[in-house]
Amino acid sequence: MSEAPLYAKIAEAPEGGEARWVEAADGVRLRVAWWRGGDAGTVLIFPGRSEFIEKYGRTVAAFAERGFSAAVIDWRGQGLSDRLAPNRKLGHVGRFRDYQRDIDALVAALRAVPMPRPFHLCAHSMGGTIGLRALIEGLEVEKSVFSAPMWGLTIDPLWRPLVQAVAAGGDAVGLGQEFAPGTGPDNYLQSHDFEDNTLTSSQESWDYMQRQICAHPGLAIGGPSVHWLSEAMVETRALMALPPPDNHALCLIGSEERVVDRRDVQGYMERWPHGHLGIVTGARHEILMETPEIRRRAHDMIDLFYRE
Repeated sequence: MSEAPLYAKIAEAPEGGEARWVEAADGVRLRVAWWRGGDAGTVLIFPGRSEFIEKYGRTVAAFAERGFSAAVIDWRGQGLSDRLAPNRKLGHVGRFRDYQRDIDALVAALRAVPMPRPFHLCAHSMGGTIGLRALIEGLEVEKSVFSAPMWGLTIDPLWRPLVQAVAAGGDAVGLGQEFAPGTGPDNYLQSHDFEDNTLTSSQESWDYMQRQICAHPGLAIGGPSVHWLSEAMVETRALMALPPPDNHALCLIGSEERVVDRRDVQGYMERWPHGHLGIVTGARHEILMETPEIRRRAHDMIDLFYRE
């Protein structure tokens, strides 16, 4: 492992964070980071689509205040990890299952450091899709938290027929590495105003996220590729057809959620023998990037769950 950049001052993360380059089994270079915040265990933070390590600085700090160490990864195709398409603004992946190689590289790096045990999972949005697959295939974590997991895609009814048709046949007609319908090269934070955003009800948190990509534009990507969308649709359908893993899980979803399909999330958690669903009143998609009061409530729930 060699040292990688970490923009800690922008991220508002605790002191002492370390970032390293690691290589996945297929040769993709990934950036991972960790903070030794305490000995209660290490939280593996799985970010969502288009996100990056720095975005979780405050989340890492909140875990550190509660005695937990934490680790975060830039998934392949985003952040400072290797991009997988000629257009660096395109959110692209070969196969959704390739993200499991990223997890393997992260866990191997953490074991080599080593980081405090037990390991816990905290997975947001697309990270929830990746994390659920990992749990089903035996990821060794004691407890798992999901924040607005992407277990189903909310697609505007006006776009749905076109999206489904393009996603199903995009590769066959050479559109696999084009932006998915309704998206483009701008990051969501660049293409939307706070007043019409679906991520957070907090102006301050919105500004916090915007500051990061303004200070370091290389961290940002835009919309997903047609191929990514097709892979995501196939993977979420496959996961929802499988029985939940034998793992203790807490799933948090905002009362104002409009990005992922709440019906899929609620339905799957009802089937999870050791699963609990918490509705976070007032929260939109980014529960851990909400108002200070909502973030505190969410972290209190997570802390209690990890320690039970």
